[in-house]
Amino acid sequence: MTAAPPASSAAAPSSVGRRAGIARLPKRADFLRIQAAGRKYVAASFILQIADRPAVAPPTPGPRVGFTVTKRVGNAVVRNRAKRRLRALARTALAPVARADLDYVLIGRAGAVERDFADMTKDLAAALRRLRALAPSDPAPEAAS
Repeated sequence: MTAAPPASSAAAPSSVGRRAGIARLPKRADFLRIQAAGRKYVAASFILQIADRPAVAPPTPGPRVGFTVTKRVGNAVVRNRAKRRLRALARTALAPVARADLDYVLIGRAGAVERDFADMTKDLAAALRRLRALAPSDPAPEAAS
């Protein structure tokens, strides 16, 4: 009777949030392809890079997102905290407005640990507008207010 929870927990590491419809970028080649595309936005706490999803990519209901934080940010504890905050940012702010035909990479910077989460959310909204990466059916986040 309790077979369902282990199956759902087994799927959790491969996705940022099943409800959010965001999948993780699985391979280094995907990160390199997105970096080579050259579309990026630099904020105080992260760098957002985007690229069109290749036709050979496996279909997912939403966008694919990759996360990375370099050793320059800090030790393993600090890097993991920064990645957790970036994953939360993707779940709450990126998932509702992201285009499914794009792949995204969030690169954590030193400010990702200290910066206020509301400010990070505003930075992400500005990045998505600047890169024209908002889903066409969704209005801009501040226009909905």
